Amino acid sequence: MRRALAIATADAAERSTGRLGAGRGAVDTADVPVGAIVIGPDGSELGAGRNEREATGDPTAHAEMVALREAARRTGRWRLDGTTLVVTLEPCTMCAGAAVLARVATLVFGAWEPKTGAVGSLWDVVRDPRLNHRLEVYSGVLADECGAVLRDFFAARR
Repeated sequence: MRRALAIATADAAERSTGRLGAGRGAVDTADVPVGAIVIGPDGSELGAGRNEREATGDPTAHAEMVALREAARRTGRWRLDGTTLVVTLEPCTMCAGAAVLARVATLVFGAWEPKTGAVGSLWDVVRDPRLNHRLEVYSGVLADECGAVLRDFFAARR
C-alpha cells in the first residue's frame, strides 16, 4: 500500500505545481490522486498506475485499469492469476469488474468510497457468488493515510 500511496502522492505533488510530466507537454490534469499496483505471485511489481482520465481524456483511465493494463502487457496475458491488486481507494464497478475478469486473486484497498465503491460500500462485485471468479479482499489498509490524500486534494479544489 505504501507504494500505491507513493504513486498517488507523486501525482498530487506534480499537480500542486500545476504541471504533470514536465518536458512531455505538461498539463494541469486535475486527476483525483489514486494510486494502484499489481503484484505478481513472486512479489514483483507487474504494473503501476494512477488516475489519468483528465490527462488522457480516457474515461477508463482509472488507476486500477492503468495498472492492470500494464501488468497484462508485461506478462503477455490477460489472465493475471495469482496476482494482487493494491489500490488506495475502494474500486468502482468498472475496476472491480476488470479485476474479476482478469482473475486477480487478491484485492487490497485503503480508503472506502461510499459514493461509488463496488467492494462493499454500494455493491460487492468482487465477491458476488453469481460471477465465475471471486477475489480475496483486505480493506481499510492504511485507510487514514489514503483518505488524507483524497481529502487534501478536494480541500485544495474548493
